[in-house]
Amino acid sequence: MTARLADDLAAPFDPAFTLARLSRQALADLGREWLLSGHLQDRVGLPRVLARHGEEALTRISIEEWMGASPLYSKRMQRALRFEGSEVGTIFKNLQLDIGAPHQFMEFRFDLDGPRYGEFWLERCGPLLDVEPFGERRVRLMCHDVEDPTFDATAAATHPCAKIRPIHRPPRVPAGRVPHCRWQVSIDEESGGFAQHPNLERLGASKIARLELPLPSSDAEPGGWPDYSGAFDPEFQLEDLSHRALLAADQEFALQSHLLARSFLLCVHQHFGEAFAREVGRQQWTGIAGLAAERLHRAMGVGGDGPEAIAKVLQIHPAFHPRAYVDLRVGLEDGGVRLAFGECTAFEEGDAHSWYAGLDEAPHPALDAIARAVNPRASCAQSATRAGERLAYWIELDPGAAPHPEAPDVKLARLSRGASLVLERRRPLRG
Repeated sequence: MTARLADDLAAPFDPAFTLARLSRQALADLGREWLLSGHLQDRVGLPRVLARHGEEALTRISIEEWMGASPLYSKRMQRALRFEGSEVGTIFKNLQLDIGAPHQFMEFRFDLDGPRYGEFWLERCGPLLDVEPFGERRVRLMCHDVEDPTFDATAAATHPCAKIRPIHRPPRVPAGRVPHCRWQVSIDEESGGFAQHPNLERLGASKIARLELPLPSSDAEPGGWPDYSGAFDPEFQLEDLSHRALLAADQEFALQSHLLARSFLLCVHQHFGEAFAREVGRQQWTGIAGLAAERLHRAMGVGGDGPEAIAKVLQIHPAFHPRAYVDLRVGLEDGGVRLAFGECTAFEEGDAHSWYAGLDEAPHPALDAIARAVNPRASCAQSATRAGERLAYWIELDPGAAPHPEAPDVKLARLSRGASLVLERRRPLRG
């Protein structure tokens, strides 16, 4: 950890903290954590679908979820980092900035041959390593049934005639084959355009999909690319981006997570009803909220296990970003943590297809999971609201109480190898 990063989050708690105060390196580190968190939220939601409704439902929901969300956030990222286009290089840039391909959990490599053809391969695929112990059938469900339509849906956001086709893919033959898979990407206009899922239009009309993200007018720290409008770089790392560009990318990563959750819950509701969608949404948020909090507490250098540490983790947790969507207010009072939500866009979607639709006066288990990732003796309770607040809660720590057991949904999230992955800095900041 650099001295600057330690300073970023070791400074006294400030209720007015914003991401813009973080250094470029801190924003790059945070971005990798948020990419991984967004990817792993499915490790809680989808197993609940499998347990209740079986493999066919698991496959169908997986496909429709990603088809509904990834084309939307792919175009958003293109606009945010100014690399809109219709070429294979644009598709590759999207893959480098997609929660479907979190850095280091999935080791993508690229070879761009021209504007209409390229190849990518995975030296290591964390999701494959997660699923291989369950047998060849489950591998085929993920690497064939789910990936074929969802890869094409993502590519078609850039060009409707883009195609992603396997050169080789799992099940691995011979066993242990590396790279784990290899794919070709081409623009094939003779084959006709890809038909996107009908949910894409519905999700595109949601407030999170159309959210405008504010950015500072200039960089608070020198160095880095102001955007990704230049040539495709197969070795791209978040450290290549400027401070302002990292603020844009990180906020888009958090938005991708919310948009994917919306797509997942919409699909579950369509197939299995609102009651199950609300139940599985509560479980999904609890599981990923606790795991992300634990990882952020450790990886971002947030020391201690007291109220200040809990408050700082709440401030950098992806579930509460972008702040243009979620108006979270955190303060330290009377030996505990007070958190409140103002009236904000997250509560205005008008449906049950979001984590925030399940938030009410009673403490949500996701809030307990976040606090207990820092201190297992923490508990969340309802608090009276103040002017301008919609909901308010109080987190207290009882040093004499027995530690709370880990929530089953957090345990479920922890089953993935990604839960314990230590993310690395592989490149110094670009000057």
